[in-house]
Order: sequence, then structure tokens, then C-alpha cells
Amino acid sequence: MAHPAGAAHPCGAETPCGCPRAVLADRPDATVVRHGGTVAKAHAADTDPAALAPRLAAALRFPGVLLAPLTDAAVPLHGRLVTLWPYGAPVDRDDPDAAPWEAAAGLLARLHRTAPSASLPPMRGPLKAALAVARLEAALAAAPRDTHGDAAAAPSVLRAWAALPAWTRGEAPMPGPSVLCHGDLHLGQLVRHPAPDGPWRLIDVDDLGTGVPAWDLARPAAWFACGLLPPDEWARFLNAYRGAGGPAVPSYGDPWPALDVPARALTVQTAALALAKALAADRPLDEVERSVVDACSRMTSVPARLADRFPK
Repeated sequence: MAHPAGAAHPCGAETPCGCPRAVLADRPDATVVRHGGTVAKAHAADTDPAALAPRLAAALRFPGVLLAPLTDAAVPLHGRLVTLWPYGAPVDRDDPDAAPWEAAAGLLARLHRTAPSASLPPMRGPLKAALAVARLEAALAAAPRDTHGDAAAAPSVLRAWAALPAWTRGEAPMPGPSVLCHGDLHLGQLVRHPAPDGPWRLIDVDDLGTGVPAWDLARPAAWFACGLLPPDEWARFLNAYRGAGGPAVPSYGDPWPALDVPARALTVQTAALALAKALAADRPLDEVERSVVDACSRMTSVPARLADRFPK
């Protein structure tokens, strides 16, 4: 489906066209392949077509912020919904100094200032956090008795999860007012289009929807709080978001009353996934994974700030 078939571009199994082709991702929740300038994404098998449709429509409606799909509807293929997209150049993982923090912040601010369509479902951020914790619980249940000692860290992650407000666990509606949110913001969600040096655009609409805008800032905030994101990079991101009029945090002053609870939720999500993967592979946590798991231990000893803002 990623192949742009046509008389001007003949391609068949016996006569390859020589276009760039690659499997860009192959995970249980998505398979992404490239052929030339076209990318095909097979969404998770349980993707709700009624929820995906308005998300695709939003990408078409705001092409200056979101990468617009090549078609306005998903196509079923082998039990999966498939969407087609133009190829965009991703962030260079080997050049962290060139990370587009300002571009990411500016795009988020524009997204958050956009009036969402009434047909959009809630953004899936809290649901994904809950799925990560469920994955950890399943890994603990499946782990042999003599599994690696890092399993002893799981209770602190689960306690940090239980201490969060119900909306962050997907157990209650998100507090309002709701804005248009990406739902899963990280640097892997940005591409340049046209490649290789066009403007940055946000990709991956699977989690797009209405919700608390602070959630989209929570992952870099959590990385900063865990010592994984240098203070200058965090300041670049936060200042650019504020400068672009983003509504998730006050325009000046302490941003943490708005960010604290979502950042805790993203820390738990990251730690739960790290532990689940380590248990499944029967390996110890690496340094980065250990830092987020240790952060969960500290979280249970320090109350969340302004609990009245995000009630349980």
C-alpha cells in the first residue's frame, strides 16, 4: 500500500523500482513501512475506526501543525487499519544538540490554542499510562520465582501509580477545560516535510484528542525532573512554549503546579514499561531505566503539588 503505483512509476516483484524502502517501526501497536516518498502505517489491531476517523480529519484540517495524511480514510488490510502518509525526515538521534525543542514547543502551543472538533474523542495519554501499568502487572505475574532482583522495585512503581488522581489513570474524566492535545509527545513524533529540511510537523494521530494540555509537556518535564534532560534543554522547550502562547502553564512564574501531576504519571508509565521489558528479557535495568524507577520511589514520599487542582 505504500507503493505509489502508476504508469510513470512501474514497480513489480520482478522489476524493483529502486526507491528507498524500509520498515520504520514494527511493534505490537503499529507497523510502519516506507516506499519512496510514501509511508504506510498499520495501526493496532484493536484501533477503533470511529475514533481514528476524526483524528485523521484533524490532521487534514491543521496541516501547518500536524503532518497531513495522503488519504482521508483508513483502509482495512489483513485485519488492520492502514493509513498513508508522506515521508518526513525524523529527528537525528545521533545529534542530540540539534534536538528541535523550540519547534516541538511551538507546534504544541499552536495545537493547544486550536479549537477541537466536537467529534474528537479524549486524548489517549492516561489510557496509555494505564496500559503500561497493566503490562507491568502481567510481567510480574509471568516472571519466574528466581527472576532478576529488579522485580523488587515494582511495588514502588505501583504505589506511585495508586497515589495519582483517578483521571491520570484513565478512571475518571479529565478535568477541563479541554483543548486539542497530541497525547504522546516526544521527539520521535516530529519530522521535517518535505524531507530533508522542510518545516517540522507533528506525526502520529493515534492518541490525538481533547484533554489537559499539560500532559503534552509532561514527558520532557519528567525527564528533566529525573535528571535525564539537561536544564538548558528543558528551559529552551518551556520558554519556547510560553513564548508561543501555550496555555498549559502560566506565561511566567513556577510551571510545576500545572506540570507536577502529569509529569508523575509519565514517570510511572516510563518506569512500568522499563520494568516490564526488563522482566520479560530477564535482564537488569539500565542506567536510564533505573533513574525513572528510582524517581517513583521518591514520588511516594513527596506529596503531589496542588492536589486540589487535580482532585482524585
